[in-house]
Amino acid sequence: MKVVVDLSRCEGYAQCAFLAPEAFGVHGEEALMYDPNPDDAQRDQVLRAAAACPVQAILVDRMEARHAPAEVSPS
Repeated sequence: MKVVVDLSRCEGYAQCAFLAPEAFGVHGEEALMYDPNPDDAQRDQVLRAAAACPVQAILVDRMEARHAPAEVSPS
């Protein structure tokens, strides 16, 4: 999974840091720090954090659909 935060849109509410503390953190009073490639074990937390962002500054690209092997139908 890949995470991108639009830092020009982020207003420092830090809801993401509360919901996914291993992927998001606040440095100082307003500087958001984040892991652009969080572990898949954090998937649910990261998705909740993105959904909870009041300004929708977090974009999550769930890359598994692109990298999943194609299913082969039985003949």
